[in-house]
Amino acid sequence: MQAWQVHENGEPSEVMRLQDVERPTPGDGQVLLKVRAANINFPDVLMCRGHYQVRPPLPFTPGVEICGETEDGRRVIANPALPYGGLAEYAVADAASLLPAPEALDDAEAAALHIGYQTGWFGLHRRARLEAGETLLVHAAAGGVGSAAVQLGKAAGATVIGVVGGAGKAAVARELGCDVVVDRRSEDVVSAVKEATGGRGADVVYDPVGGDAYTQSTKVVAFEGRIVVVGFASGTIPSPGLNHALVKNYSILGLHWGLYNTRNPKLVQHCHEQLTELAARGVVKPLVSERAPLGGAAAAVQRVADGVTTGRVVVLPGHTEGGAA
Repeated sequence: MQAWQVHENGEPSEVMRLQDVERPTPGDGQVLLKVRAANINFPDVLMCRGHYQVRPPLPFTPGVEICGETEDGRRVIANPALPYGGLAEYAVADAASLLPAPEALDDAEAAALHIGYQTGWFGLHRRARLEAGETLLVHAAAGGVGSAAVQLGKAAGATVIGVVGGAGKAAVARELGCDVVVDRRSEDVVSAVKEATGGRGADVVYDPVGGDAYTQSTKVVAFEGRIVVVGFASGTIPSPGLNHALVKNYSILGLHWGLYNTRNPKLVQHCHEQLTELAARGVVKPLVSERAPLGGAAAAVQRVADGVTTGRVVVLPGHTEGGAA
């Protein structure tokens, strides 16, 4: 079979190589899956660079999220068991963690419903306890993680403010349903959010960016507000001033979604059921901006690394041509 492999750490476009390899052999409790669609996530970038908290042994195949097909023909969502990731024709996954792919979504959309939407659901509902009528601020609102949080925030009855970088991403954020869109390249984020909220600020801030975005968050979070720390796409990990959190009376909440798979897997199943219902109602629908063939995977991962993509880029191993969705 064909699979992308990383033999040394570095930028995805430089270290990912498409090779002919043996199909992986499932271990105890694992199943072999034919990859129908593999969604690219920022952790794939970080793993190529050797900067992720999980460091699979070299060589490894990136791809932490797929829509796959079991040997008996069932369509499932899975997190492949590294080092046999999803940017390949076949992957392996733990049988106990397989989730049924929602009938309302095609393969690419189904692959993209998992990590980003689970992270959004846990961040907004489990950690921040977002309530209808509250204001939600989402950084990188046109990206893969941010776009999911925007849709879930709207589904929960919140007013959603999206922060983006550039006019093109601003247009995408509006289409996703943001009530207010702030372009950080042409507007002052703090002033714009304060103006949009009448000076009150945001009840919940969803931050997958870190760096300057986190600093902005602390300046616009409302009384009894909650900042959900999801990741650090900016490459800069903030050092929060806890005296500031005390004086302004806000909470800083960390979210590592992967821990729920081992600590409380029943909640993951419950979340998937909620997401499947929302997808069936058409309330959430992953924004797939590009569907790439397997041969284009390295370039696609690099585009995600460079921050030039909107929504999700999905690799379809069975396709020979790619393009905009």
